[in-house]
Amino acid sequence: MQIPPPPQLPDVVVTSARLPPSEGEAAFSVIRLDADDLRAQQRLDEALASVPAVSLFRRTSSLAANPTTQGISLRAIAPSGAGRTLVTLDGVPVNDPFGGWVVWSQIPTESLSGLDIVRGSGAGPYGAGALTGVIALRERDAGWVLGASVAERGGGRLAGSGATAPGPVRLVASGLYETSDGYVPVRGAAAGAADTPLDLEVRSASLRADLAVAAAVVSLRAAAFEEERGSGLAGARATASGNLLSATAAVQPRADRPGWRLQAWRRESDLANTSVAVSADRATTTPANDQYETPATGWGLNAALRRVIVSGIARVEWELGADARFNEGETRERFRYMAGAFTRDRIAGGETSVAGVYAEGAWNSGPWLVAGGVRYDGWRNENGRRLERDVATGLPTLDETDPGRSGEVVSARLAVRRDIGGGRALRLAGYTGFRPATLNELHRPFRVGNDLTEANAALEPERLSGAEAGWAWTGGRASLTAAAFWNRIEDAVVNVTIGQGPAVFPRAGFVPAGGVLRQRRNAGTIEATGVELEGRFELTDTLSLRAALSATDARIDGGARAPQLTGLRPAQAPIWSAVAGVDWRPVDRLSLAADLQWESRRYEDDLNSRVLDAAGTVDLRAEWEMTPSAALWLAADNLFDAAVETAETGTGVAGFGPPRTLSAGVRLSR
Repeated sequence: MQIPPPPQLPDVVVTSARLPPSEGEAAFSVIRLDADDLRAQQRLDEALASVPAVSLFRRTSSLAANPTTQGISLRAIAPSGAGRTLVTLDGVPVNDPFGGWVVWSQIPTESLSGLDIVRGSGAGPYGAGALTGVIALRERDAGWVLGASVAERGGGRLAGSGATAPGPVRLVASGLYETSDGYVPVRGAAAGAADTPLDLEVRSASLRADLAVAAAVVSLRAAAFEEERGSGLAGARATASGNLLSATAAVQPRADRPGWRLQAWRRESDLANTSVAVSADRATTTPANDQYETPATGWGLNAALRRVIVSGIARVEWELGADARFNEGETRERFRYMAGAFTRDRIAGGETSVAGVYAEGAWNSGPWLVAGGVRYDGWRNENGRRLERDVATGLPTLDETDPGRSGEVVSARLAVRRDIGGGRALRLAGYTGFRPATLNELHRPFRVGNDLTEANAALEPERLSGAEAGWAWTGGRASLTAAAFWNRIEDAVVNVTIGQGPAVFPRAGFVPAGGVLRQRRNAGTIEATGVELEGRFELTDTLSLRAALSATDARIDGGARAPQLTGLRPAQAPIWSAVAGVDWRPVDRLSLAADLQWESRRYEDDLNSRVLDAAGTVDLRAEWEMTPSAALWLAADNLFDAAVETAETGTGVAGFGPPRTLSAGVRLSR
């Protein structure tokens, strides 16, 4: 569980090739999680869910979610499969180069020393994609940890991470293997023979080498991952894989010299995804689409120069930087299943790029902290194409070349924080940001059950503007924070319903009964207002309470493009979400924890016609410290076996999250 930030964020010790968090971040809405906050969670996205309104596109975690729905968003403004939040690991984007989602299994929690969640910060120094905020991950630099666990329904997990320094080079290695037989998401009388478990098998590994070169530290990192999972229906499966190479050189800023960072990275990814049509009685499925390959490559560069000037009256920090990202990829798939075989194939994809320069600064004097910056970016979509052919003849049935599109965006942010004494602080912030559409949104149509969604190569970047005010108090045994915010997204990319099945539509083809046809469109604006409350109370040396609440009222104005959406809520965006927990150490070696997560209802679709009921879960965990470096733990997730609705079809069939799950494990660390 997160600890609400005090008026001054705690220091982060830097030993690898990265710059420390900037002085000005404390003026924005930042939540810092350290290794202790992460140790009880086996999946990174589940650890992030301890912060209200931080969630994947759907309620399902990465234990069961298809890779294409693992995009993450903050503040429940408008979740999407692509995600509206930039995720970085020591400055390198983790978001997939084709779809923008994050395959969370590539980063075991054991490999991290901590992370920062920067909510609503706009683009700032982070660049494109940081529409609703940034999640900045930090890889461990020292120590080691090894965890092994088993769980119900065939669950097993082995993960480890450690650092060693043989000679002048420090090596940091991490690895993960996880498997699960999974659970069936459709329950009771609605389930049929076509409903199958959401099984999972994951492998990931990484290696980093740090070397001191004069005053600089150079870090070279390589990583790879692969996961295979069932999609809950007979014949529907997904496999995601990828690898990463990065090189970073950095010098820490000091009073007598500037600091700097140079970084280059290259990421490859691939996705295979099969989808099926389901019979009305859910007894059988029929192949609908075989996305057998989605090769994509992303690469980028960034550079920053930072100077810190300390005088008798103020501390001034400024940073100048530039960054560029390039993505290319395509989907290769078979579709139109007839007479026992696929009769059409499709190749669709293109290239995207975005590059920008920025200037950031912070001024800290006595009780005042003022921070802000401006950046200029250019974006481009090019070489887009969609080719569909008849398998038997090889002749094209659709051959489209998309015109190149480009534009420029200026974004900025400004924040002021003032300590008002007694451990209290006030802050105000305003910001803008943007997110270009992903290759997936531009070019790849997809299918879930009997619902089809068409791509749109004419999508414009989303643009966000926002403002917020916050208050924080830190006492000897307690801390509280409160914030109110307003956000507005222009040209929001929304999956807009444009047809109902059964019917045949141009480009999309046949939509079966009970299904709908949607298309990704810039559907007007989304306006959201909200409040956030967080607190932690240490009742005694051995007993503490923690709680957080988020309320976000987001509404769509579809304008002339999608008037049917005006006044509705964005899909998958609950108004209320809350977390609470208690930590108790009855004896020195025994730790007990209970966690509650709850959220109000949300809607499955853009028309708000499919309602996912409000839901809450309770998790329990007990940990026994056998030695200072070894512990045993037992956990019960979803203790009361709550039915958490995660999906609903057009015919009213609901899918649910995992039932009560018991697990046990051992953790070794130093």
